[in-house]
Amino acid sequence: MKRAAAKHLIERYYHQLTEGCGNEACTNEACGSSPGFQRMDNNAAAIKALELYKNNAKLCDPHPSKKGASSAFPENSAKGAHNFSACSNGKMNHKDLQPAREDFRDLNNLTEEKVYEILSLCSETEDYSPLIRVIGRVFSSAESLVQSFRKANQHTKEELKSLQAKDEDKDEDEKETASGSSTAMEVEPEASASSGDGPSHGENNVQKFGPVEVSVDIDAVRRVYDRLLSNEKIEAAFLNALVYLSPNVECDLTYHNVYAADPNYLNVFIIVMENSNLHSPEYLEIALPQFCKAMSKLPLPALAKLALLWSQYGADQIRRLLETFQQLITYTVISNEFSSDNLVNEDDGVVAATKCLKIVYYANVLGGDLDMGHNEEEDDEPIPESSELTLQELLGEERRNKKGPRVDPLETELGIRASDCRKPLIPYEEFINEPLNEVLEMDKDYTFFKVETESKFSFMTCPFILNAVTKNLGLYYDNRIRMYSERRITALYSLVQGQQLNPYLRLKVRRDHVIDDALVRLEMIAMENPADLKKQLYVEFEGEQGVDEGGVSKEFFQLVVEEIFNPDIGMFTYDEITKLFWFNPSSFETEGQFTLIGIVLGLAIYNNCILDVHFPMVVYRKLMGKKGTFRDLADSHPVLYQSLKDLLEYEGNVEEDMMITFQISQTDLFGNPLMYDLKEGGDKIPVTNENRKYTHNTKWVSAGFCGTLCRVHAEQKCGETVQGLQKRVPHGH
Repeated sequence: MKRAAAKHLIERYYHQLTEGCGNEACTNEACGSSPGFQRMDNNAAAIKALELYKNNAKLCDPHPSKKGASSAFPENSAKGAHNFSACSNGKMNHKDLQPAREDFRDLNNLTEEKVYEILSLCSETEDYSPLIRVIGRVFSSAESLVQSFRKANQHTKEELKSLQAKDEDKDEDEKETASGSSTAMEVEPEASASSGDGPSHGENNVQKFGPVEVSVDIDAVRRVYDRLLSNEKIEAAFLNALVYLSPNVECDLTYHNVYAADPNYLNVFIIVMENSNLHSPEYLEIALPQFCKAMSKLPLPALAKLALLWSQYGADQIRRLLETFQQLITYTVISNEFSSDNLVNEDDGVVAATKCLKIVYYANVLGGDLDMGHNEEEDDEPIPESSELTLQELLGEERRNKKGPRVDPLETELGIRASDCRKPLIPYEEFINEPLNEVLEMDKDYTFFKVETESKFSFMTCPFILNAVTKNLGLYYDNRIRMYSERRITALYSLVQGQQLNPYLRLKVRRDHVIDDALVRLEMIAMENPADLKKQLYVEFEGEQGVDEGGVSKEFFQLVVEEIFNPDIGMFTYDEITKLFWFNPSSFETEGQFTLIGIVLGLAIYNNCILDVHFPMVVYRKLMGKKGTFRDLADSHPVLYQSLKDLLEYEGNVEEDMMITFQISQTDLFGNPLMYDLKEGGDKIPVTNENRKYTHNTKWVSAGFCGTLCRVHAEQKCGETVQGLQKRVPHGH
């Protein structure tokens, strides 16, 4: 990397000596544009360039009149380039002084065919410098990249201007003809304009999941990279070009809003990210971090479109993008010493790479197995926001989460949540970066997350990169702050009301009657003052001495869990095949008791107690606001799911071959059969090929679909348990 940078500086000195900066009033004595500069031949200029580099001499900025012709990779004559190369190596021969056949100086954009043409010419002469210069010029310029590798039906800006000029000439000629023919010609400008560089038809609505139309030929870009990256010299040209491209792109996006003016500007990021060598060490030091900073400046519609595009790439390409950004994060974390004084949150490279990784994360979700519907909130009416201030807010506490938990802007733009994906393209575990989790100061990160300032980045806004331990620590800080807030409120109430209130949620239970005592006490608290559930739990066992510093509470929850999930109690059933618990549809407990059980489980999470609870995934999906569906049976009741699936896919005559009705049977706690109708009069309705699935009361039911398990009794118990749990752990936390 350093050698390439030194070579580039020497070339700039050489160009300054031979061509000048373009400013006729330049005062730099080592510039060809200076009035007092003495001209020299190419050999002398090459030697002088080496001297200027050693002395770290002044370099002129290109004059505006020269910017169009100059670039980050100056185009010198082939003779000058060969002489410079020879002088830098200390050797010269006659061949070095011969001009190249063509230097492609006027080539401002590339196509697959043009790259192969230049490569063929370079292979014949065994001199790849023309191709290197072209790559350097095009890949270091955003304007050139935007126009490069266009699809066959796409026009560059130059071609559009040419077409527009032809249309204008044609219109002038047609004005002299009959009015009828001129009317026919009025359609042509519209047709030509529709094929221009404007946004594609699907860009105005990024929430529409379908083929993402872009003007760049991605397959052609991949073929070009595969052909060229095997050459080390050509690969260095891509590296150097990216170094000079990234700051300009970042500036354009930050100050000039170029994407709004030309949505095809996204082509720059599409083309660069197809480079399969971005994860190599040469890119990790300077080039890739700068490019990630530029990418993080993209507006939300561009980020959403990029995520939608990448979601169509497939698992292998998504993994390549994932590994690229993960490699950069890991390399930066290992190469630096982060501490409480030098936070990883303040490293621009790590922050930018994490933001870019978020695009890959949502692409991974979009490309997976989606279940967009079946949301619980679709059935709920929105709760109007109260304008009245609570006591906490009067005391200065910030008015947070009045409209629900914080939602990522990119998630809103895409109209999707992680819970909508049943199975992503790549397992979520691969997005976790362990070296980052080891150096992350979670107390500081949590503070940045709550303050919500743009100057401080919080990795909690990208939870996919955090492991379970780090997330649990963040949840611990959040819960502790809530507990301390409740203590302050309780102290204020005590002063105002003149009576001593308990700042803790105190539970006094008998060891032999843990469930009964706990549920009775919690039921009274939930009815009289639900806000007390936010207090820190303090447990006392009757007849035992001891202060609850956390250990007694953990023992209490352990006893509660063992009692609740005891099969002899009958509240839950245990499946020997799946090793999971499920709600017993024939239990004698009321729905209110399941609500209280949910409160107990929520209190355990709130008080940082880990529980050994094994539920099927449908319960956790319900916690995230998703409804149970037929597909959830595959996890909770696999045998039943497979039987029903075979029934739905059966190609024979269901009524005659299976002879089943819309009635199912269950057994109660004592082994007695219980019959349930899936629809009114179900015992008299045979299941046929036509009615084996139907819609009833907005609930999808299949013949034999265990309504009593997931839809009727057990769903009510599951819903009550989840509702109770959410009283202490709000949805989204």
